[in-house]
Amino acid sequence: MLRNVLGSLMGLIGAAAAVWSPFRAWYDGRLGRDYRVQELFTSAGITDHGSALLASVLLPYLFAAVLTLCAVLLRSRLLMALAGVVVLGFTILWMVRQGQAVGSLSVGGESSGLGDGLANALGAGALILLGAAVMRGRPAHTDRPLPPTTPV
Repeated sequence: MLRNVLGSLMGLIGAAAAVWSPFRAWYDGRLGRDYRVQELFTSAGITDHGSALLASVLLPYLFAAVLTLCAVLLRSRLLMALAGVVVLGFTILWMVRQGQAVGSLSVGGESSGLGDGLANALGAGALILLGAAVMRGRPAHTDRPLPPTTPV
């Protein structure tokens, strides 16, 4: 039971960090909510155009947070692991596409290079996966016969 509580807590903290990460700087001071999800899958790649809030990279992170919440309620390690893979997958896909757009990625100081929002997203995905690994999940259902009862 303690493992389920600890794993659930880790997953929920990771989900909150994932949802919070698009509101932080991702690259060159640009917030994560300014990147469209569509830009990750088109041939044009990352552009300088802004994005509506629910069309940004926040959308897959909200989906992952809902998956994490369902995983906690159902005590499902598989759902929680899937949520962690969604967060890490979209974050790494964004890094690949951003690297293609600018030629290389750099870690910078104040406003240049990779920002703390991206670090939050990577850490959140890792924390959700770690929470899935810590959880024990549901107890296995066994078909044991009940002990015989004696009449009184």
